[in-house]
Amino acid sequence: MESTGIERIKNDYKVLMTDCRLQIPEVDHLLVQKAMDQALQTMGDSKWENGELILHHSISVGRIAVLELGLSTDSLIACLLHNVFNNLHHPFLVAEIKKEYRPGVAEILDGIIKINLLNTENIALQSENFRRLMMALSGDVRVILIKIADQLQDMRNLEDLPFALQQRFSIDSWHLYAPLAHRLGLYKINSELLDLSLKYLHSEDYRNIVEKLQETTVERANFVSAFVKPIEKKLKGRGFDFEMKARTKSIYSIWNKMKKQEVDFHEVYDLFAIRVILNSKPENEKAECWQVFSVVTEEYLSNPDRLRDWITFPKSNGYESLHTTVLGPDKKWVEVQIRTRRMDDVAENGLASHWRYKEGKAGGKELDDWLKNIREILENPQLSPADFIEDFKVNIYDDEIFVFTPKGDLIKLRAGATLLDFAYEIHSHIGDHCVGGKVNGKLVTLKYRLKNGDQPIVETSNSQKPKLDWLDFVVTTKAKSRIKASLNEEQKREAENGKEILRRKFKNWKIELNDQAIRDLLKHYKLKLASELYYQISTGKIDPLGVKEVIMVHEEESAKERLSEILAPTELKELSFDSGDDYLVIDNDLKNVIYKLAACCNPIFGDDIFGFVTIREGIKIHRITCPNARQMTERYPYRLIKAKWRSTGKRNSFQATVRVAGSERIGMVNDLTHIIAKEVGVQMRSITINSENSSFESILRVYVNDTHHLDFLMQKLKNIKGVDSVTRSDG
Repeated sequence: MESTGIERIKNDYKVLMTDCRLQIPEVDHLLVQKAMDQALQTMGDSKWENGELILHHSISVGRIAVLELGLSTDSLIACLLHNVFNNLHHPFLVAEIKKEYRPGVAEILDGIIKINLLNTENIALQSENFRRLMMALSGDVRVILIKIADQLQDMRNLEDLPFALQQRFSIDSWHLYAPLAHRLGLYKINSELLDLSLKYLHSEDYRNIVEKLQETTVERANFVSAFVKPIEKKLKGRGFDFEMKARTKSIYSIWNKMKKQEVDFHEVYDLFAIRVILNSKPENEKAECWQVFSVVTEEYLSNPDRLRDWITFPKSNGYESLHTTVLGPDKKWVEVQIRTRRMDDVAENGLASHWRYKEGKAGGKELDDWLKNIREILENPQLSPADFIEDFKVNIYDDEIFVFTPKGDLIKLRAGATLLDFAYEIHSHIGDHCVGGKVNGKLVTLKYRLKNGDQPIVETSNSQKPKLDWLDFVVTTKAKSRIKASLNEEQKREAENGKEILRRKFKNWKIELNDQAIRDLLKHYKLKLASELYYQISTGKIDPLGVKEVIMVHEEESAKERLSEILAPTELKELSFDSGDDYLVIDNDLKNVIYKLAACCNPIFGDDIFGFVTIREGIKIHRITCPNARQMTERYPYRLIKAKWRSTGKRNSFQATVRVAGSERIGMVNDLTHIIAKEVGVQMRSITINSENSSFESILRVYVNDTHHLDFLMQKLKNIKGVDSVTRSDG
């Protein structure tokens, strides 16, 4: 007898194939069934941690890919199999999949698997992982679409997942998948991803907007009815075949407008848009849209600054529509969107509604050009992740302008682009040497901001080189990345030269060039990085003779001398030093309010320590082994102070964190708490225990007198039956 899970999966699949009968050719049904059989044989009724059947998820992703994104057979097969080949016990073999199914299926699965191996946690910081992710996505458009479908299905089922996973999925959707969906014209999916992300990342704001929308439902319905009646009457009178509907803005759009404009919910004037959808013949589309625009603006006063014509110049993702904002009843501004049924199909479902694939290649030159540009951006190693993510989001959401080359070719640029952006768009070499040019026959500078229909001509000079201030006015990612790359290359060459100059000087002076010497120099010249020091030496901003004087002065600097340069005299008086003033002395009773124990490593009496002078919190005492020690040493060497303990003869408590791991058994917790409280006499602040698959891990936060006391406790814990390891943690 089949399990309930297997029965549900088979029923899900049956419903899927019934619903997709128009999108999946009948000749392909046996091949899709073969994939489903393989998935069932491998995965069975396996479940995710939240209890969802894995194959139910795969089938749901396939449903989104076919019915919401317009994909077909190869993509559906890849959706059904993509979790099979994430199974570590089932290796992915490209040749085998090509033989059993089709080459396109193997290519899609290969792209999906590569992406799934990446860790997108901290997506806004991990540059290399993010670039690798985007490179994999850019390989085949269907990989992008299926990953968007996969993410959307996950977001629709976040309710039962732990808080940390809800946050991670939402951040990925916010920063990567929603912008991707928008750029591909998948507006409904973009809105849904952003709404769901908002639900988990800003839950209180989300709930407030939902409640207010529910409260104003009747009021909006009455307003819409009053607004559309006169327009409907006129359009019917002129013989138009059309449909009118009102669409409320997405929750994210309302939230974003409230944040940007710093207004309350009731002050967002365009909570919804009225859409006129025409059933026009292809040859009459543009003309009829403008005729409807004329009817609407006859009835209601329009705002000319809010007219958006994406019919004459469609967006690069295929979006076509005519937008105008008019003053409706009760003097409320209303956005009206005018489009045909075909345009609405693209606006709702994106170019995916028209994409068809042959032999694994995506149709559509616009899409291929976009993917080519993305790949070009990603392959530039000088582009920082923060810049890329910001530019990526901005380039997606901002409007575009169209200008013409001297040969008459149409070039799309981001709104606000300058002549220099245009030069880099033509070729990076032309951008590097651009000195100005002409626009529509008039001389202009590099900073000239282009407008729709401009005809720029670029002038170059071999003596011109990219300059740092160029970054202040260029707006395209291509221009920024190329300028930064050129500047970085030049700075790197100068820094290498400066390093060699410094090495030779130190050798001549018979002084050792070590880390301490570099730290002293960085402190003296108020620099953060050694590369900056080398660069200024090479370019003559720092005199090598002055370097020698600095080194000789700082060679014997004591802890007291260093602190005297940072702290006020009144604060310095409160500190204790050893007899030679070389070390700051820390009493184990910690009465001095100028220094505190750092929470990142929790030093206790007996640890090797050092002091770090903060800007607002006095001196923080860290362990030498603190995980942040290296960063502090590299970035702020002049704030580091030698320190050591001095016993006052009093017994005092220091917080320490101990990690205990081993095999789970009955009575383990009792043994742990007994030793802590009874045998060792340690005060416990908290205990956390996690057990899984007959193993356990416990995090103990305790108060001890010193390192000997802590060692004694750890040794006692190691003797407990079932304990495999006892280690001290930093936190």
